[in-house]
Amino acid sequence: MKKLVISALMAAMAITAGPALAQVKLTRQQMMVFTSDWKGERFPDGRPKLPDDLLKRAVNCTFEDIWGYMRAHGYNNQYEGDDWKFLHKDQPFAGRALTAQYAPSRPDLRAAIFAEGKKEGFVGNTVSWPIEQLVEGDVYVADNYNKVAFGPIIGSNLANSIYAHSHNGFVFYGAIRDQEEAREIKGFNGVYRHYDPTPNGDMVLTAINAPVRIGQAIVLPGDLVLVKNEGVLFIPAAMAEAAVSHAEFTSIRDVFGFAMLKAGRFSPGEIDAPWTPQINAAFVDYVNTHPDLLKGKMSRAEFDALQQQSAQGKSAAE
Repeated sequence: MKKLVISALMAAMAITAGPALAQVKLTRQQMMVFTSDWKGERFPDGRPKLPDDLLKRAVNCTFEDIWGYMRAHGYNNQYEGDDWKFLHKDQPFAGRALTAQYAPSRPDLRAAIFAEGKKEGFVGNTVSWPIEQLVEGDVYVADNYNKVAFGPIIGSNLANSIYAHSHNGFVFYGAIRDQEEAREIKGFNGVYRHYDPTPNGDMVLTAINAPVRIGQAIVLPGDLVLVKNEGVLFIPAAMAEAAVSHAEFTSIRDVFGFAMLKAGRFSPGEIDAPWTPQINAAFVDYVNTHPDLLKGKMSRAEFDALQQQSAQGKSAAE
C-alpha cells in the first residue's frame, strides 16, 4: 500500500510539474525557488525588484570593492572581463538582469518552443520574446553561446526596442549587428563579444529568466548587473545593497587614507594595518567635516553601523 501511495504522489507531481517545465519563461514559483534569498519587493513574475537608487549607487563603485564583499560570502563566479566590445566604452551602467538562453536550432526543439511560446502569448521570431518582458531599469543579459556568423540576436530594430522597454542596455555573450545604428540611440549602451553583419539564423531561444552562464560567470534573473570598462559584474540581488554599501564604505576609507598619507599624519604601515582607535577616531572626524563623502551613497546611520563593525575588527563576511 505504501508503494502505491508513493507512486501515486510521484505521478501527480509529474503531471503538475509537466506544464511548468515546458514553459519558455520561468513561472513565478520557479523564480521564487531560484531567488529564495531575496526578501524584498518583486515584479509580478517573481523577479527581484532592486531599488532604482541602488542601481545608480552601484555605478560609482569599483569592481574590486564589490568583489571583495562577494568573495567573503563565497561568490567566486560573478565576474566576466574577457574581450568585451562596447557601444560606449567610457559610459558605465547598471540594472536588473533579465536573462535569456539561446541554443543551436533543430526542427523538433524549434517546433516545441514555438508551440509553447504561442500558449504564452509570444509572436514572431524568438529573438524578440525576451525584449517584450523588459521593464525600465532592466539589463538584457543573453547567452547566445558566442555564435558569430548568423548569430546576432539584435540589429537596429531590436536595439531600439530594448531601449524603449528598459531605457538601459544589454550584455550579450555573442554577436550583434547594426552596431553603428545602435550607437546612435541616445542613452543606450551594451557590451558584446562580436560584431557580424549577418542576420540571426539557425538558433532558437530556449529560456527566459532562467539561470544563464556568461563566460565564467553565472547570472540569475534579478541580479544587479554592473558594466564598466573592466568588464561585467553580476551581484546577487539578496546581497546587492550590502555589497554596494560595503564598497562605498571602503571607498570612503580610501579617500581618508590617501588624505592622511599626503598630509603625513599617519604612515603607510599604520594605514595598511588594522586601524588603531586613534585612526578610527580621526576617520569619523574626517567624515563629519566632509559630509559630501556620503552624498548619493548610504545613509549616515548605515555608515555609523559599518564603522562600528570595522572598529571592532569584524570582516565583511560577518
